[in-house]
Amino acid sequence: MKNQTFLKVVLCCSLGALILLSTQVQGQPSRSRGRGLYGDWQITYQAGERQRGAIISFSRDSEGNRTGQWISFMSLSDLEDLNYEDGKLSFTRSSRGRDGQSTMSKFTGTIQDGILSGTMSSDRGEYKVEGKPRPRIPRAVGTWQMKVKMGDRERESTITIKVDKEGKLNGQWSSDRGTPLQISEVQYERGNVSFTMVGKREDREWKMSFKGTIDRETDTLTGTFTSNRGEIEAVGKRAGTPLIGTWILESTSERGTRKQRLMVNPDMSGLYGAIPIKKVNFENGRVDFLLVLQFGDQSFEMTFAGKLEDSKLIGELTSSRGSQKVKGTKIVRTFRRRSSQ
Repeated sequence: MKNQTFLKVVLCCSLGALILLSTQVQGQPSRSRGRGLYGDWQITYQAGERQRGAIISFSRDSEGNRTGQWISFMSLSDLEDLNYEDGKLSFTRSSRGRDGQSTMSKFTGTIQDGILSGTMSSDRGEYKVEGKPRPRIPRAVGTWQMKVKMGDRERESTITIKVDKEGKLNGQWSSDRGTPLQISEVQYERGNVSFTMVGKREDREWKMSFKGTIDRETDTLTGTFTSNRGEIEAVGKRAGTPLIGTWILESTSERGTRKQRLMVNPDMSGLYGAIPIKKVNFENGRVDFLLVLQFGDQSFEMTFAGKLEDSKLIGELTSSRGSQKVKGTKIVRTFRRRSSQ
């Protein structure tokens, strides 16, 4: 009974927002050398007098076949004839210009030491392409709504997980009672989460550790708090799970229908095509975000407003040039052991 009483005091006085980050962020140069093909590559290339950016994304389909997409600020196009062997990469891509004409281009190049480089060629000429892996946000990142079991009762708290620029994990854990509690020694690797909490009550200092795991399919964090007085179990669900992930969007306007990708990260930042989104707002099924497009010294804004309806994302993208209807379908990933190829 003493064990449970002590832990109740600790957890009820300080429950907080946790900012969990990996001590070594996946996708940083130290990890990218062994990453191989799969994931997002941030590329740059010269188009006429302008240097442009895009994303090339490689993954597997439900049957394990390699797939790829070229993602620009305008649209998404699937890669064809994709081949990757012994560091050599090739594929073809169909793109549509402003004149409405389609052009088939072929890429040949390599991936070596975390660098993608090569040449894209078509009947309109050729240009160099170079890219690096985009950093992957650790799966522990996000806002977790926790429930802590205390005997026959449950206490609720919130853990908010983020990553800093150096790729270190840190955080807080708070509730509606007491001062938010900082955590330290945060570790995240292959679904396993651990950290330490140190606090004071009156003139007494106490220390507690947490070890848990994240279920990738259900976005559930389950673990145990341990001190010299005993253990308490905790379980949490990530806020925003229905929206977090990768969406393939179809937008319809007077110019026709285009495909685009929306990626919503665990911390609710995101990417629309190759355009960063600082924050995707999601509450009671409603979704909205702001895009800022930069062209030289000029910039203009686009806004999205919509909702999740029957597992579909439905809304409207609006700018000073007009609006277009958007409908999105979420990509369901099949989890498998990561391959270096």
